[in-house]
Amino acid sequence: MSTITNICCIGAGYVGGPTMAVIAQKCPHIKVNVVDVNPERIAAWNDVNLENLPIYEPGLAEMVGESRGRNLFFSTQIEQAINNAQIIFISVNTPTKTYGKGKGMAADLKFVELCARQIASTSSENKIVVEKSTLPVRTAQAIKNILDNTGTGVKYQVLSNPEFLAEGTAIQDLLEPDRVLIGGEENPEGKNAIEALASIYANWVPREKILQTNVWSSELSKLTANAFLAQRVSSINSISALCEKTGANIDEVAKAIGMDKRIGDKFLKASVGFGGSCFQKDILNLVYICRSLNLQHVADYWEQVKTINDYQKQRFADNIIQTLYNTVSGKKIALLGWAFKKDTNDTRETPAMYVAKELIDDQAEIHVYDPKVTKQQIINDLEYLGVDTQKNLHIHSSPYTASEKAHAVAILTEWDEFKSLKWEQIYSEMLKPAFIFDGRSILDMQKIKQIGFKVYCIGKEPMF
Repeated sequence: MSTITNICCIGAGYVGGPTMAVIAQKCPHIKVNVVDVNPERIAAWNDVNLENLPIYEPGLAEMVGESRGRNLFFSTQIEQAINNAQIIFISVNTPTKTYGKGKGMAADLKFVELCARQIASTSSENKIVVEKSTLPVRTAQAIKNILDNTGTGVKYQVLSNPEFLAEGTAIQDLLEPDRVLIGGEENPEGKNAIEALASIYANWVPREKILQTNVWSSELSKLTANAFLAQRVSSINSISALCEKTGANIDEVAKAIGMDKRIGDKFLKASVGFGGSCFQKDILNLVYICRSLNLQHVADYWEQVKTINDYQKQRFADNIIQTLYNTVSGKKIALLGWAFKKDTNDTRETPAMYVAKELIDDQAEIHVYDPKVTKQQIINDLEYLGVDTQKNLHIHSSPYTASEKAHAVAILTEWDEFKSLKWEQIYSEMLKPAFIFDGRSILDMQKIKQIGFKVYCIGKEPMF
């Protein structure tokens, strides 16, 4: 294929937007079109005020501001962008199925299939189609079957190029990736397509970090990477429960085992549980694939990772209820943080919404503050879980008003600002005894205890 000068990405979400912004910034000779069916989302990407971008990610606004209007464009003109592009990235949502066969586990590929059919009906020249969404193994074959049976004579190469981004550090992850994985067919045409995509990344990524595999290895590597990371989180969280019962300190345990270079210290921070769009979805997908291939023991093993995560969220909520004299009915509880992690406004599968639901189901008055998540998003999350948000839910623009006259404060996102709050002021305005439940282990328990709080911190003996 000739030199790549025009690419497009279908899907302007958490993966497509940041990835294309970095490619545009690093490859000013390539025209990058990001297209989406949602006009409101595209309008937000094109907003003159870069603070209004639909995604909050450190460094993203500056990256978009540098390239937008030069070689980075956001639009709803999907067919035009497809027809003009030499490489088409598919970066649409692949949620867990909520219906039919595989309900609750399998990935719903209807949006991916719709993209493939749109590409097939629109393209007049040969294309490279890149799976950027996280997909089950052998999805590339399904895409290729659709593309190759259109009867138009257009030829396609389908590549797998999974993202390995952590929200909150996505731009840095894109600029300095651990690796770029590209899977394709093991024939001359496939190898040429792989090289065309690799040549784009080579503008800023060292060649030795660009790995080339077959398609199936690439697809499975993404699922496996997320499963392994989630496994570490669930493993340390399971030990946090044991620490609380024995008087051990989870931070000390994590440090001790993390210094073993065979283990390492990454993803050993105990918390109220993992969230986000990938971990749970990918584990469930992996479980479904294993069961469909009659690998029941393997499926059972990985399903336990999700089970422990659910247990951790439930355990945190139960502990609040039990500590507050076994009832929170009519009691005000401030939840500080709603995003599933700091430095993002993403709330998909956030532990906060599950903790909030348990407390509201017990008739607590929930008061929420998060510096980046909108009021409507919080309402949407709870309504998705079937919670009546007209009752017992209040959303604040300040952590101080959220905690005023509260019986307890629960920290559910590790935002840096929570470490430096005026905790003496918060304590003075709360009902007594005043409880803090630190679900992210970000506070100095001794200092908070000295103020007068009764303190519970994940994985540590309570200071009541």
